[in-house]
Amino acid sequence: MTIVRAVGGVHSGMPTSDGAGVELTRMVGIPDLDCVDPFLMLDQIDSDDPNTYIAGFPDHPHRGFETVTIMLEGLMRHRDSAGNDGVLKPGDVQWMTAGRGIIHSEVPEILDGRLRGFQLWVNLPASKKMMSPNYQDISRDRIPLARFNGGEARIITGNYLGQNGPAVPQTPIRLMDVRLKAGTEWIVDLEGANDLFICVYEGTIIFAEHGSEVREVFPPATVVFEGNGALRCEAGKDGAKILYCEGEPIGEPVAKYGPFVMNTHGELLQAVSDYNAGTFVTP
Repeated sequence: MTIVRAVGGVHSGMPTSDGAGVELTRMVGIPDLDCVDPFLMLDQIDSDDPNTYIAGFPDHPHRGFETVTIMLEGLMRHRDSAGNDGVLKPGDVQWMTAGRGIIHSEVPEILDGRLRGFQLWVNLPASKKMMSPNYQDISRDRIPLARFNGGEARIITGNYLGQNGPAVPQTPIRLMDVRLKAGTEWIVDLEGANDLFICVYEGTIIFAEHGSEVREVFPPATVVFEGNGALRCEAGKDGAKILYCEGEPIGEPVAKYGPFVMNTHGELLQAVSDYNAGTFVTP
């Protein structure tokens, strides 16, 4: 008999803005869902009004974690202080390890049309927070597609059905963009101690909770799971699209201040001091 994880909570996300006024929905990193170790934050952008996103995210610093940008629709240009520069197209992924410090910008390159995608923040353990920055530009055609009865999964990192995603994270995680046809039951085995949440961004997902109780989750929603065992869910009558986020917990103290994520308040003060002194970025 398959042991199935229980639903620990369902969160609808919080409308907010970031950068130069980009409107988005924060799915993780909100008062009622601060983090799901090792995941610190998840933002979802979905708008067909350029006035809500065109100013983008001008130059800003990061230290102590990784950012993962997943484009679904639209174009986004990335530039950073290490000399990396590229345009993300639909289906592309950009994986940036901020490490000890990097300054970057993200600006849409379309003046009309829909901009849709995610940015996920993944924590780094204390032993890697001051590592050298790194950048992985992953085009859509490099991301394997695992097909199964009733659906398919784009594997960004980790292993699923014998295929490995191309991204190399500093913290062990499995990240997939999953599409399920109507009525499909999806079961995924997890490592026993790993944490898990999914973000439902299209269609609906149905869970059977506490035996006979059935719950249908509508987007945008983050579903967090607890305990050990497998994930089991079912797509609703219109199918479902979900972002699957599974990771090995770091289990260390987290100190956050805007774009800096460290282990102690003192380390945050040092990050601010380094930035103000111009010693934040490695030459």
